[in-house]
Amino acid sequence: MDHERATQGIGDKALDGRLSRRRLLRLFAAGAAVPAMSLLAACGEASVGESGGSSGGQAAPTATTAGSGASSGGSPAASPTSQGGTSPSGPVRIGVILPLSGVAASVGADEKVAVELAVKIVNEETPDLALPLAATAGLPNLGGATVELVFADSQGKAEVGQSEAERLINQENVIALFGCYQSAVTKTASAVAERAGIPFMNGDSSSPALTESGYQWFFRTSPHDGDFSKAIMAFIRAMADEKGADVSTVSLLYEDTDFGVNSAKALTDEAEAHGLQIVGEVKYKANTTALTSEVQALRSQGADVLCPASYTNDAILTIETARQQGYLPKMIVAQDAGYTDPAFIEGVGAAFAEGIASRSAFSIDITEIKPAAAKVNEMYREIAGKDMYDGPARCFTAMIVLLDAINRAGSTEPDAIREALEATDLGADDTIMPWQGVRFDEKHQNILGGGIIVQIQNGEYRTVYPFEVATVEPSYPLQPWDQRGA
Repeated sequence: MDHERATQGIGDKALDGRLSRRRLLRLFAAGAAVPAMSLLAACGEASVGESGGSSGGQAAPTATTAGSGASSGGSPAASPTSQGGTSPSGPVRIGVILPLSGVAASVGADEKVAVELAVKIVNEETPDLALPLAATAGLPNLGGATVELVFADSQGKAEVGQSEAERLINQENVIALFGCYQSAVTKTASAVAERAGIPFMNGDSSSPALTESGYQWFFRTSPHDGDFSKAIMAFIRAMADEKGADVSTVSLLYEDTDFGVNSAKALTDEAEAHGLQIVGEVKYKANTTALTSEVQALRSQGADVLCPASYTNDAILTIETARQQGYLPKMIVAQDAGYTDPAFIEGVGAAFAEGIASRSAFSIDITEIKPAAAKVNEMYREIAGKDMYDGPARCFTAMIVLLDAINRAGSTEPDAIREALEATDLGADDTIMPWQGVRFDEKHQNILGGGIIVQIQNGEYRTVYPFEVATVEPSYPLQPWDQRGA
C-alpha cells in the first residue's frame, strides 16, 4: 500500500502539514496545556495548502448548503467522543468530486442533483419522508448544524481527481470526501484521503479493487462488479433454464480502465461458475472515436450474448457501430455505466435501445413498492426534470449514509466518523434502494446491497430479474436492426 501511494504522486508535504495540524488540534481539544496560537505555529501553517491548486485551469468549486436531522432509523449510536454532541463553528463541509465536464458530464450533473437533494432533505425538515435524518432540520447530534457541499470537477481524469482531492482537503478544509463515479478517478482520490486520514464515501464506482486495497478510510455502499457480475450471469443462465433462451456463449467488450479490466475478470469468473462459455474478449481505448475493428472482432466470435462495459459515449458508439455493421447477438447485457444513463437511450434512439439489458442497483419501477423512493424521485424530478436512475440513486443513498454516520458520531473528528461508519446498520426501509440495507464488512464494503437486471422496454428501464421482483417479462431475442422503426 505504501508503494502504491508513493507512485500516486500525492502532495506529501501538504498532507503531512494537514495531518500534523489535525493531531495537535486534537490534543488542544482534549485539554492539552498548549496555547492555540503556538499549536498553529508549530504545525507550519504555510504548508497546509501547498498542493491544492486547481488542476488544468479549473474553476473554483461551488458550495451548497443543506442538512436535516432526525437520528438514523436503523443505526446504533456511536461511542461517545471527546467532541461528541458539540456544534461545529460553521457548516459541516464535505468535498464532492464528480465528472462535471468531459465524456461523463451528463451523469455527473445528475449525480450532483442527487447529492444536493440528500443534503437538502437533511438540512430541512421533511417529516413525511421515512429516511434517516429527514424528520428534523440539521444534524441533531451536532447542535442542528447544516451540511455544505464543496464540488470539484474531475473532468473524468484520474490525475485531476487526485489534485482536486488534495485541494479540497488542504484548501477547502472538508471533513470527508465523496465521489467519484469513474473507478479510476476514485482510485486516485481515495488514495489522497487515505494518506490524509479522512473518510471517503463512494456510492457508484464498481471496481472490486477499491475495497481490496486495505484502506482504512474508504467506504462503499454500492455492490461492486463481482456482485453485479453474479447477477448478470445468473440472469443469462436463468434465461436459458427458465425462459427457454438458446444462450450459452458470451463475448466481452470493455474499456482499458480499472472499471473495464476488473469488470471483464469478474464476468469471466462468474461465467464459468454458471456454466457459460466466454468465447472472446475485446479491449479498447476508453473514450475512443471508432470501434469498427472491435465490433468486427465481436461479430466473428459469434457469441449468443454480448456483455459490454463502457461509459455513455462509448456505449452509444458501440450500438451505432453494431448497427452499421449488422452485428446483433441474441442478448446484450451490459455492465451498467453508460447503458443505464438516460442519455444512452436518447443518443441511440429508443427504437435501437429497445431490448438492451444492464445490471443496475436501482430502477424507477422500485418506486411502485417503496414509498420513500417514490417521494425522493418526485423531489428529484422537480429539480432535474427527469426520473432518478441508477447512478443518482446510488449517490443519494451513499450521501445519506455518510451524513447519518457524522450525526451518530456527534463529531466532525475523522476517527469518530470512521467509527460511526463502521457501526452503520441500516435496514431495508432506511434506503430508497432494493437492498436489505447498509452494513459494512471489514473491508468497508456494504454486504446488504444487491444487483438487479433492467431492460429497456418502450423507452424505459424496467426490472426483469430476479424474476420474483420483475415488473415485466424479459424481451428475447433482440429484434434485428432493420426491423426497428427509427
